[in-house]
Amino acid sequence: MRLHTFLIALILMATSTVFAQKKSITLDDIWKDNTFRTERLQALHSMSNGTEYAVQNFDRATRSATVDIYNYESGAKVKTPVNSKEIDGLDYFISYEFGPEEEQVLLSTRIQSIFRRSTLGEYYVYNTLSRKLTKVSDDLIQEPTFSPDGTKIAYGKNNNLYVFTIATGRTDQITYDGEKNSIINGITDWVYEEEFAFVRAFDWSADSNKIAYIRFDESKVPEFSMDVYGKELYQKQQVFKYPKAGEANAEVSVFVHTLDMKGSRRVQATRVNLDIENAYYIPRIKWSKNASELSIQTLNRHQDELYLYMFDADTYQTKLLLKDTDDAYVDVTDNLTFLEDNSFIWTSEKDGWNHIYHHNADGSVSQQVTSGEWEVTSYYGYDQNTDRIFYQSSENGSINRGVYAIELHGGKKQNLAVASGSNSADFSADFTYFINSFSDVNTPWKFTLNSAKNGKVIKTIKDNNALKSTYEGFNTSQKEFFNLEVNGVSLNAYMIKPSDFDDAKEYPVFMTQYSGPGSQSVKNSWGGTNDYWFQMLAQEGYIVVCVDPRGTGLKGRDFKKVTQKELGKYEVQDQIAAAQALGKRAYIDADRIGIWGWSYGGFMASNCLFQGADTFKMAIAVAPVTSWRFYDTIYTERYMQTPQENPSGYDKNSPMSHVEKLKGDFMLVHGSADDNVHVQNTTRLVEALVQANKQFTYFNYPDKNHGIYGGNTRYHLYTMMTNFIKEKL
Repeated sequence: MRLHTFLIALILMATSTVFAQKKSITLDDIWKDNTFRTERLQALHSMSNGTEYAVQNFDRATRSATVDIYNYESGAKVKTPVNSKEIDGLDYFISYEFGPEEEQVLLSTRIQSIFRRSTLGEYYVYNTLSRKLTKVSDDLIQEPTFSPDGTKIAYGKNNNLYVFTIATGRTDQITYDGEKNSIINGITDWVYEEEFAFVRAFDWSADSNKIAYIRFDESKVPEFSMDVYGKELYQKQQVFKYPKAGEANAEVSVFVHTLDMKGSRRVQATRVNLDIENAYYIPRIKWSKNASELSIQTLNRHQDELYLYMFDADTYQTKLLLKDTDDAYVDVTDNLTFLEDNSFIWTSEKDGWNHIYHHNADGSVSQQVTSGEWEVTSYYGYDQNTDRIFYQSSENGSINRGVYAIELHGGKKQNLAVASGSNSADFSADFTYFINSFSDVNTPWKFTLNSAKNGKVIKTIKDNNALKSTYEGFNTSQKEFFNLEVNGVSLNAYMIKPSDFDDAKEYPVFMTQYSGPGSQSVKNSWGGTNDYWFQMLAQEGYIVVCVDPRGTGLKGRDFKKVTQKELGKYEVQDQIAAAQALGKRAYIDADRIGIWGWSYGGFMASNCLFQGADTFKMAIAVAPVTSWRFYDTIYTERYMQTPQENPSGYDKNSPMSHVEKLKGDFMLVHGSADDNVHVQNTTRLVEALVQANKQFTYFNYPDKNHGIYGGNTRYHLYTMMTNFIKEKL
């Protein structure tokens, strides 16, 4: 008995020594010293030969930017077609894009951000054979795009479209009615960019003779303004069109311009006839393999009916190919792929899970290619030589991702990269190879070259072993996955306990979540900067828990869309119930449970603290939506319909409707120049809290957008939040 006690003492001493030798994560490690720097692959371009790829590099010694071409299999550099040191008239470039024949490269400089995805820039065409450099425009332009034959570049400038002929240097203006905050041609407005996730709203036909584009008439859209204070004596005001829920959107239409191939500056324009009611939104246009046939996707305002039309530019006739409907909403994707016979590949949730379908050229279903109670999470493409579709899915469990291949008719499915964790693929142009990106909770991102034939790993490109070694030198804890049964459903969750966890003790719990429609926070992959912060909090004696409630993704259509018309109802119920269930565990102090979130997560954190006043002790809400009446049309109405149709759904689930219930400690943070979730959300919540005589902590970051970053900003924010947690929880 004495020997047994002695051995236990030795083990405890050894364990304590191991902990003592390991370092503690600090905010400086996360936000200042870049201690956990992750090596990633730079954006690469797969060359058309399928055996080589291009990557942009920067040589600090020579201060030169290059585009280097490498062999996939050997990894050896083949050549350097672009080197800024060898180009007269160009000192540097920020990004590159090869032309169709890969002899010309479009180089960008002086890039200026507009909104989340949109930029302005200066662009040049560089011929890698003749070494000739040609400037596309003397002005800053948007979305320059090569024609398929490589002879021209179309671009947007000052809300109009232009075509630049490379050989002659001639520029033709395609549209003339563009006007700020009124008419936009070929470039999306703010809400389309943010919610339909694209900026370039024009497309070249396969024969390079036609340009289709979407025209936005936003003259009736209400304006929103933000004060930008800067360092000047007087602030500036940024004014832009922002349609809030229930308000007018831009009126959209599609035009097709046929270029006069005789060299005249004149062009011919045709407006496409569409059902106006069905075409309330036009989220995608795309030319098919036939140079005269343009596909157009339209949505009604409720976004529960998606139509795919085909417009024939020769006959001016429009026909409906398919209609995809849902009782809640239909997601818009970039998964439409036309085959040589003009049949097409499409994804849909119509059987209750997101799957791949092959349609005939007339729109009829030829084959449901994938099926099962799992989701296709990414569609990578179709290889006509092997008749295979490549995709990513969750069929290995909703928190995992695998890469697969399957024949067009649905047979001979192959597992290409399915190790438990997160796998994603970047295929070569001819689908001979793919670069697989893999990680799990214990393994930082690892990049391998794989054969697309069978998934076999050919070689490791980057493994982040240095990061793994660094990370193992810190006092960290295992992220434990589990399922939580609440409100009649099983929810995915994870928990991070202190490394010296003792189940005989009670610990405070800090819950992290996002909870937005179709999102996923609980996943088997290497974490980002917030995960290092969670490990730091675990070192401080907190248990960190994340729960994905109803309304989140990867568990089927019904689980995801149960929140329709009631954003903030079921998700809040699940987070409160999850906290209560956790509080019943012997090692958790039920009186010390906190929650935080950013954006939608901030909306949730506020609601949980107010509505779960007897469950949560504190909450932090960063850049929260506080009423969906203040958010944009496309996102909000997709899930809530309009405030006029669903006023109770908007108001019952708003944090502002529950401020009088606040008992715990509340921190509210926002950036004053948030063009996405306007600071209006926070100011209105502040006023509601003040009138309810509730005390709280509020911090405003001047001139910071939705990301609240730049310089020392993130370090300051996370220091402030950490101190608040330590003080209040």
